[in-house]
Amino acid sequence: QVQLVESGGGLVQPGGSLRLSCAGSGFTFNNYVMSWYRQAPGKAREFVAIIGISSGSRYYADSVEGRFTISRDNAQKTVDLQMNSVKSEDTAVYYCKAVLSGGTEYWGQGTQVTVSS
Repeated sequence: QVQLVESGGGLVQPGGSLRLSCAGSGFTFNNYVMSWYRQAPGKAREFVAIIGISSGSRYYADSVEGRFTISRDNAQKTVDLQMNSVKSEDTAVYYCKAVLSGGTEYWGQGTQVTVSS
């Protein structure tokens, strides 16, 4: 059974940091490109960051470039999102996604991040 389980969400003050983690199981993790998306209330889900199979390629949405860092550990089957200098507009449910080159994709259930003082 394929599973992607996010963790690490919560309440954080503006300017603070938070680290999200996503653990994969039931599929060959190191064959999949991994990414993070987010969805704020009343808005469409949007891309946040993506990392290639061997961590050689990483891309970020303009809104998080320089503040967020995506990383992966293929041995542990995890992908993390380090969030620094968070802003109120980073408040959203964060989802991880796994994509195989042929188009197969899996989504996690999401973890809530709330940025508020």
